[in-house]
Parts: sequence; C-alpha cells; structure tokens
Amino acid sequence: MFSPDQENISSASTKVPVKYGELIVLGYNGSLPNGDRGRRKSRFALCKRPKANGVQPSTVHVACTPQAAKNKSKGLSEASGSSEQPRDETVREEDEDAGREGQTLLRGERRDSRAGRGKISQVRVGVGVPSCMAHASSQAWPGHSHTSLGARAISNKDQHSISYTLSRAQTVVVEYMHDSNTDMFQIGRSTESPIDFVVTDTVPGSQSNTDTQSVQSTISRFACRIMCQRGPPHTAHIYAAGFDSSKNIFLGEKAAKWKTTDGQMDGLTTNGVLVMHPRHGFMEDSKPGVWREISVCGNVFTLRETRSAQQRGKMVENETNELVDGSLIDLCGATLLWRTAEGLARTPTVKHLEALRQEINAARPQCPVGFNTLAFPSMRRKEVVDEKQPWVYLHCGHVHGYHNWGNREECEGRDRECPMCRARGPYVPLWLGCEAGFYLDTAPPTHAFSPCGHVCSEKTVSFWSQIPLPHGTHTFHAACPFCAQQLSGEQGYIRLIFQGPLD
Repeated sequence: MFSPDQENISSASTKVPVKYGELIVLGYNGSLPNGDRGRRKSRFALCKRPKANGVQPSTVHVACTPQAAKNKSKGLSEASGSSEQPRDETVREEDEDAGREGQTLLRGERRDSRAGRGKISQVRVGVGVPSCMAHASSQAWPGHSHTSLGARAISNKDQHSISYTLSRAQTVVVEYMHDSNTDMFQIGRSTESPIDFVVTDTVPGSQSNTDTQSVQSTISRFACRIMCQRGPPHTAHIYAAGFDSSKNIFLGEKAAKWKTTDGQMDGLTTNGVLVMHPRHGFMEDSKPGVWREISVCGNVFTLRETRSAQQRGKMVENETNELVDGSLIDLCGATLLWRTAEGLARTPTVKHLEALRQEINAARPQCPVGFNTLAFPSMRRKEVVDEKQPWVYLHCGHVHGYHNWGNREECEGRDRECPMCRARGPYVPLWLGCEAGFYLDTAPPTHAFSPCGHVCSEKTVSFWSQIPLPHGTHTFHAACPFCAQQLSGEQGYIRLIFQGPLD
C-alpha cells in the first residue's frame, strides 16, 4: 500500500502532459531512414512545459553600431592622449560549420571569405558607450530608448533580443521579456541546445541518412519558433527565425527589414519561412490554401519574387500567423505538417493502419499471372521488398506479384506491358503509407501515389496531389508525403485493381 504522499507522487508522475500538437516532416514514412534519435526525428510532439519559457517584445533601443562606437571612442582617446582601446567593445568571429555557440545566420551577416572557410563575422556592441548613443536621432524613433541598454540586451545571455542593423552607424535592438502564458519551441538545422526539433534537408526517396549528408543545406540553423498558449484553447503561432545560444537574433544590414506603421521593427530571414493553411481544415473535404511568408514578428506577407529576394511581398492584413490543423510550414529544404491535438484524435492510429493491412491480406489478393497470393509486408519491414509484395502497373492500376511477363526490355524500371489490358507504363512495388498523421480519413488504402507506389486512402491521395509544395528557391510541385517524390501522371495517383482468389 502507498502512503497518501506516495500516492500523490505516483499520480503526478503518471499524469499525461497537455499536448499542443505535433510537427511531422514530409518525406518520411513513419521514421527517419536510420531511425529517430533524440531531437532528430520525423515527428515531434509539442507538450506543455513544466515551466513557461515564452517571450514577448518589450523595450526598443536605438543604438549605434560597434564601428561607430569605435570611431567615437578613438576620437575621445586621441583627444585625451590615451592609447587605451575601448574596453566595452566586443568582437566575436565564429565558424558556422564548427557549430559553436553563436549567431543565427540570416541574410546580411558579413562572411570572412579568407581561405574559403565561410566564417561569420559578427561585431557586438558592449556596455558603456553613452556618448555614441547621445547622437541617435530621437525624432526618428520617438518614445524609444537611446541608452546603452540596447547593448546590454545583446551582450546579456539571460536576455532575449532581436537586433536589426539599419546601417553601419545604427542598430535597433528589441528587447524581449518573459511571458508566463506561453511556451516557446524552436526548429532549425542547428544541434545547439536552444533548438527543440532538429530538421535536416529532405531528399526525395532517400533510403538512408547518407543520402542527405552530401547535400548543402538551405535550412537556417535557427529557422523558426512556435509560441503555444499554455491555457485553453492552446493556440499556436509561428514566427520566422529562432534565438541562438546567446538568446539573440541578428538581422544584418542587407537583410529584408523595415519599420512598421506603429514604429516597430520587422524583417524576413534569408530563404524565408512559408506557411499554407488548408481550407475547410484537415478533413475529408479539405482543399489547399495559399502559400504565405511569415516575418520575424509574425506578420503575414505574400511571397517574394524569389525565395531570397530582398524586396518583401505585400502584407496580408486579414490573415494571421496562427497555425491550424493541417498547416504546412516550409523551411526551404524541409516541409513540416502541423497537426493539432484535436486533429490527431480524428486521425487513424498505427494500430488502425495495421488492422487495414491485415484486412487486405486476409482477402487473399492474387497475381493474375502467377496465381500466387499477395500480401503487404509487416509495417516494420516497410522498405524491404518481400516475395509476396504486391506490384502495380501505374498506367492502369492492375495489381500483380512480381514477374517477368511483358518485360521485353529485360531491364527493371523501364515501361512494362500489363498482361490484363496491354497498357504500357511503370511497374513498381506497392508500399503501405505508415505515417498516420498524413491521412485525412480512416478509409481503406485503395489508391497509390505515382510513381512511388505508396498506398493510402482515396481522400488522402486526392488532397496531397493538389498541394503545390515548395521545391528549391522558386518552384512548386505536388509530391508524395511519405517519400517526397514528385508526382507524375495525369492525376498523380492511381486506383488499385486487385484480383481476388479463384476459389
């Protein structure tokens, strides 16, 4: 028997945390090729934290840049006859590839190209340069601080801040304060501690992590952040850019940034954070929405002419950065699907998909040529071709076992002639779609994407075949959510035609 205190501890430890939702990376069929490990996984649950870690903007400071401070201090030193260097100026250079604690890489940061090492040169303002601050234009920034507090916000590792470099002579620092009502989650390529969900570039059809390691990443190290309300209804909002290990975000001189109508600052990251909300929710009658770009402060804009253009799109006043069930988030290299807790409750579970697999196999579909019984392999062996594996002719949809009938080219992967209808087309194995979060309903898997052969419900293939997913810096195309391969054919999918047992 437990004592009352022990019972309280036991019930507290088994209490299920509040789940805000989940992020699912498109292109993976239930897990990463070599398995999910730590913060690098194909699916990430956002749950209520034991203690709130959200932040919100508070004070805006207008500061001079380090170069201006240096020139001013140098003049004062020469006037006083002192050779002492300004003690409050901090200069830090960091190698991005080394992954050391440091800067959020955004457009406009200066690079040291010596020896081709690609270093980031970021100069910081230190504390104690009020003489320079006194020259800031108070008329241009009414109501904003012009003290050295902006410099302190940047150098203080316990203070979140966003730095907007307007010119070599002026920087605007927005100080952020703790928000006890929100939880913050950060997504990016960096493996540093501030990143909760590590995302790498998705290579269509990749079977192992080695396929992605040779690709030069276009995903930002600190790509975006999501703020979730700790209280009901637990809404989630997305913002471009994430805070680095020093709790700072830096937008360099060449970054797209501007002063808003209410006197605040805003900006965009290099390749941007794009979001698309489905119309009518993520259900059977869902339709694709319109891709928008989200700014550092969470404002919504139409897309830029190209992904990294410095000219921002037009602001969309009647839309917000709130994520809804089925929202797609593109980080220029990987696309994430946001599923709310309520939406996941309507989604088929892995157990349900396994039951559907067993139901198909129990019907004993046969190959019309070899008359052998076909069966979908176990979901644990979802990438290993089995001898009973169903194959399909993508032009007509007739399902067979693997055979060499009609293989005139005698070369796997070439067009084959279907024995049932004589139609010629690709001949590929069928794979059950195992990532339940991509399904729009719980209907049986009756259709397959073309050309990959991933099988799921009709509503699911119909929805994803209509979604133009960002590809590269300026193109869009529909792709299979289970492997990210670009869809082909008139519809991008095919209805499967099974032949039942002769007995």
